[in-house]
Amino acid sequence: MRSYAIRRVSSGAESHGRDHPVNKKLVAALSGGAVLVLALSGCSSDDGNDKLDAWAKQVCDAVQPQAKKIESANAAIQKETSDNATPEEVQKTDSKAFQDMSDAYKAIGTAVDKAGAPDVESGAKKQQDAVKELNGISASYADLKKQVDKLDTKDQAKFAEGLKDIATELNKLSTSGSNALKTLEEGEVGQAMAEQSSCKSASGTESAAAS
Repeated sequence: MRSYAIRRVSSGAESHGRDHPVNKKLVAALSGGAVLVLALSGCSSDDGNDKLDAWAKQVCDAVQPQAKKIESANAAIQKETSDNATPEEVQKTDSKAFQDMSDAYKAIGTAVDKAGAPDVESGAKKQQDAVKELNGISASYADLKKQVDKLDTKDQAKFAEGLKDIATELNKLSTSGSNALKTLEEGEVGQAMAEQSSCKSASGTESAAAS
């Protein structure tokens, strides 16, 4: 996975003119956020549970297009990082990326909700916890979009400082808050999901985005 240590980015980044090293922190945070969707790879095959396999297929088929949306959002921010984009361009790109991320996590939460409880022990609780978590992540990205939309693009120093604050929030989001989703994907559920071609495809998409 791409890794930009937050602490290694100079606190003087706001003085670098059209070069936006601060935005690299957004790339790092988004790359970390994408992992929240798919902790699916590396699972072994299950012993054959038709109900669980059907549940996994329903969820995986819904996750695949959302994983691609997350990948595209990450790629868009990465492109702005390398293109010496203006503050206005960075703001527009980041705003759309955050909205897309919010929409993607909301859609995944909806898919897990519609799928019902997986046929495993404590399946209902695991499902409900994951839906709540995914909706919370969606709301967090929506809030970040509002924050980036309010940044002052006319003042380079203030804009970069604002991006730095957003990157800090993104870092917190990408390093916490995925426990329920991971719990849902443990054991038989993860095994069943790993068998689905759409989850394999989505996992590959995420891996490519984060490499």
